[in-house]
Amino acid sequence: MAALALAPAEATSTLDLTGSNVTLVVAVAVIGAIALVMGFVFRQQVLRADTGTDKMREIGAAVEEGAQAYLTRQFKTLGIFVVLVFGLLLLLPAPDWGVKLGRSGFFIVGALFSASIGYLGMKLATKANVRVAAASRGENGRDEGMRIAFRTGGVVGMATVGLGLIGAATVVLLYKAEAPKVLEGFGFGAALLAMFMRVGGGIFTKAADVGADLVGKVEAGIPEDDPRNAATIADNVGDNVGDCAGMAADLFESYAVMLVAALILGSVAFGSYGLVFPLLVPAIGAITALIGVFITKARGSESALDAINRGFYISAVIAAVGSAAAAWFYLPATFAELGSRDQGIASLEGDPRITATLAVIIGIVLAAIILWLTGYFTGTDKRPTKDVARTSLTGAATVVLSGIGVGLESAVYTAVIIGGAVYLAFLLGGGSVALSLFLIALAGCGLLTTVGVIVAMDTFGPVSDNAQGIAEMSGDVDEEAAQILTELDAVGNTTKAITKGIAIATAVLAATALFGSYTDAWQTAVREITDPGTTTQEQAEAFLGDAQALVTNPATLVGLLLGAAVVFLFSGLAINAVTRAAGAIVFEVRRQFRDIPGIMEGTTKPEYGKVVDICTRDSLRELATPGLLAALSPVIVGFGLGIGALAGFLAGAIGTGALMAVFLANSGGAWDNAKKIVEDGHHGGKGSEAHAATVIGDTVGDPFKDTAGPAINPLLKVMNLVSVLIAPAIVILSVGGDASAPLRYGIAGIALVIVVTAVAISKRRDLAIGGDDDVESAGELDASAPDSGAVTEPGEAVDEALEQGDLADKGDVLTDGDGVRNGDAVEVPAQR
Repeated sequence: MAALALAPAEATSTLDLTGSNVTLVVAVAVIGAIALVMGFVFRQQVLRADTGTDKMREIGAAVEEGAQAYLTRQFKTLGIFVVLVFGLLLLLPAPDWGVKLGRSGFFIVGALFSASIGYLGMKLATKANVRVAAASRGENGRDEGMRIAFRTGGVVGMATVGLGLIGAATVVLLYKAEAPKVLEGFGFGAALLAMFMRVGGGIFTKAADVGADLVGKVEAGIPEDDPRNAATIADNVGDNVGDCAGMAADLFESYAVMLVAALILGSVAFGSYGLVFPLLVPAIGAITALIGVFITKARGSESALDAINRGFYISAVIAAVGSAAAAWFYLPATFAELGSRDQGIASLEGDPRITATLAVIIGIVLAAIILWLTGYFTGTDKRPTKDVARTSLTGAATVVLSGIGVGLESAVYTAVIIGGAVYLAFLLGGGSVALSLFLIALAGCGLLTTVGVIVAMDTFGPVSDNAQGIAEMSGDVDEEAAQILTELDAVGNTTKAITKGIAIATAVLAATALFGSYTDAWQTAVREITDPGTTTQEQAEAFLGDAQALVTNPATLVGLLLGAAVVFLFSGLAINAVTRAAGAIVFEVRRQFRDIPGIMEGTTKPEYGKVVDICTRDSLRELATPGLLAALSPVIVGFGLGIGALAGFLAGAIGTGALMAVFLANSGGAWDNAKKIVEDGHHGGKGSEAHAATVIGDTVGDPFKDTAGPAINPLLKVMNLVSVLIAPAIVILSVGGDASAPLRYGIAGIALVIVVTAVAISKRRDLAIGGDDDVESAGELDASAPDSGAVTEPGEAVDEALEQGDLADKGDVLTDGDGVRNGDAVEVPAQR
């Protein structure tokens, strides 16, 4: 229909892969396979390390058992969502059934890859933590412990790179011109699973952490990982299912979704070259990651953080040189030779080799700047965190206020830097929007050339944290070894904050690129309309005007506000979930201190399994509402308010999400490391009022930095990918012969009812645990919790769960095996 005709574009189907291009894509897949092999080699190196004392092995086995049980139950729950989405994707428009089936099939592949990365991260971390604890007792304890922890992350990094490259290369080889449409499913599967794992694992780990700290440190006055605290095993399990499994899956989906965005836009801007070059850049990154993992080791008295940073910077330089070489030898010298289906790009002057190289370098430099900036705001040796620690002298309120200030300030600088990188990449496009968006995606690919090292940095944190916990619970380390583990743990807090900053940068770049993919999707759908049906010229022009998403359009502005609001609601739901679960754990730990004789004397072991069960059930129960909000809110806005409003929705979510995620991550990181500074002997040291104040700050920051903040990263990409997937359907139901307002509004209405119902059910659960009658008993470690709102009431036996195999198989070390048996005597380590 003439009224809906946009600029003519050559059909994507004219793209083809032949000769050397096919060879290069196969080479990329081979590099992915090599990365997996090297990951196996690193894994064997980790497993060859000493596993420490019998007590260390027993505690490590308990942590592994709990983590295994949680992920098993989580995957069973998420399997239902995967099957449901598989069917829904088949209902969305596609060129033919081959693409429909491929998109749905690779959705499952993406989900399986994401789950596999998460499981691998958890599984190896639970074996590495005890080895790091044991290494701290050796002659070169710090260097050996650092090597084991970083190599553990290297395994997950290699798996992330390997599976990402193999998945994307396979789709390109099988579907060629239609690969971008199929890749939408692959990226969506990875992002959806990662979001669920990030949210569920984050709720688990921070509920246990907050509960353990509030009762153990603040009320009972015992060390963080004292074995008399019933929540210590759950706390260590949480580090593995949240920080290892959840974050590993998150970084994989960042990698996969960025590749998806680059390939979708590359096919438009660079023709067949655009289906290959975005694969070459991360393939070079795989080689870079190998080098980075090998060279990362401390020199003499050099701090572990300096050694990790040096390894990252060297890897970044190598990646930049390698990417420039790939661009120079692969891409043609003029834009006209690219074979772009966009005539505006074909007519540009300049050298695409230089343009592509500069875009990749922008991404690499962005990663380096974020590494430095995040380290400045969260490092124990930098002024912002030192200032937060010093405010502990005036109480918990000033600690909380100063941490919030650090987070807010750091968010501004980070957002400006990310925005600057996006704009620089956009300027390289020479006025062509299609080329500019592809270059933004290439900048994201450049940032992720170092993803292998980034994942290693992230896993380093929880492995070091767990190692310190195992060492303290076992009591089998001396003061020197304990100090080594404390140092590694503090470094791990900073590296975790850094990787979260880099992850949100990838989310912004990917979301911006996918925003371009969204525009291309609805414009393509409009071009394909041949039957105007009852749509008049005036209606068609009105539709196109709204679809341009001008901010002066009320629908676009409303969409922008709704997108920003979803980020706040999502964050609030996640933090409230931690609050509820942590409250249940507080009362359970209090109950055990009061009702089980001998715990505080060290003659009886606490019932660790009951706390693990509360964390598991509560975290899985809380998964549905944030997940439904993320997946269905674009459906509500898109089908209800239109294409333009959905564009505004995505813009609002991207802007607000970037600021919120950095604020939450950096404020939480500053609070955590401020506590470490006090525990190192400053401002009164452990047991002082200043220490109690920083513990409060740390518990406030726990759900900030490890639950809500990191989960915003996959949230943005899930909402963008859902928008890309549904855009053609919105167009078809809005204009042309198949337009149907009742059906369109009906879809939006059903989605709205589902989201409102899910939020209402979540809000019905009591946020506060207990009532006024519990105030006095709380001061006496009274554990009565009249209504926790938990699936498992505090103190409820977990025999049923054990019979079902949820917490253990035979010989469960949590409750019944030869590990941490309930009722056995416990050796209480001296307080340090």
